[in-house]
Amino acid sequence: MGEFELLARIRERLQPPGPRVRLGSGDDAAVTIPGGATVTSVDALVEGVHFSRDKSSLAQIGTKALATALSDLAAMGAEAGEAYVALGVPPDLDEDGCLELLDGLVALAAETGTELAGGDVTRSPALSLAVTVVGHAAQAEDLITRAGARSGHVLAVTGELGGAGAGLLLLEPPTGQRSYFHPDSGGKYDREQAQLVARQLEPQPRLAAGRALAAAGAAAMIDLSDGLGGDAGHVAAASGVKLQIEAASLPLAAGVAEVASAAGQDPLELATSGGEDYELLAALPAERLGEAAAAVAATGTKLTRIGAVVAGEGVEIRLPDGRLSKPAGFDQLDRPTSR
Repeated sequence: MGEFELLARIRERLQPPGPRVRLGSGDDAAVTIPGGATVTSVDALVEGVHFSRDKSSLAQIGTKALATALSDLAAMGAEAGEAYVALGVPPDLDEDGCLELLDGLVALAAETGTELAGGDVTRSPALSLAVTVVGHAAQAEDLITRAGARSGHVLAVTGELGGAGAGLLLLEPPTGQRSYFHPDSGGKYDREQAQLVARQLEPQPRLAAGRALAAAGAAAMIDLSDGLGGDAGHVAAASGVKLQIEAASLPLAAGVAEVASAAGQDPLELATSGGEDYELLAALPAERLGEAAAAVAATGTKLTRIGAVVAGEGVEIRLPDGRLSKPAGFDQLDRPTSR
């Protein structure tokens, strides 16, 4: 496999440049004419840290690489624009494998209106993807940061929680634990379990919901990539407030309770610390909650009130029995994993 031949085949799969891109892939750099305000985020996935090829298809890996980056744009309330991908190719990945991976990227790009405008290819000891995404808004004031939460605001979350964490338990059962395959399915996942695994392997960025929340008065937002407890802490620190979360209010994905219990874990603690759900946590004025819920529902998901913003600092997660759960989340540098 030669670099230039691979790049030529990659470019064959890309859509023609859109209105914001004057010059796309194929030159030394892309040329864009964005207008308004832009936001830029970089996200990286590394084999053995964020995924395993024996548990994910190459197309799923490509999809997840773009989805996790686009989720950062969703948290800002931005419209997806351009994406740039740096691909590290290991010795055992051939040209067809690279193109299968690209097909996952291209499919999600088409679904979300994202333009793959360029990137780079290099040799690497492990498969890796570094994705830079650029989002757009009419003006900078339309974009939502982590720093706008105020005492008296309510906290709400899109979609359902715990699905990706439960999916990871299904893919990687704890040592010594029984298999979590459905006993009557011949060693295959049942429908509920398959949906949980898909939440782990094929996350969906909440771009439309993020724009809806921004338009409906969200004052602060963050995407739940590293767990509700840890990500809520980022909002609390940036805003200089305390976030109180009622665990009993959390919208758990179907099947999370069963998988967590089989693994000897509390389902609510899994939902607050598991990470990779890529839902949106928002703080907004209480009087705007109904409007925001209706706007989010129009995008095909739901918005659930889960707590409040008060004076103070840090995050308080109250369990149904009144105990407080220590906020936790995934730390990229804390421990090895093959998520």
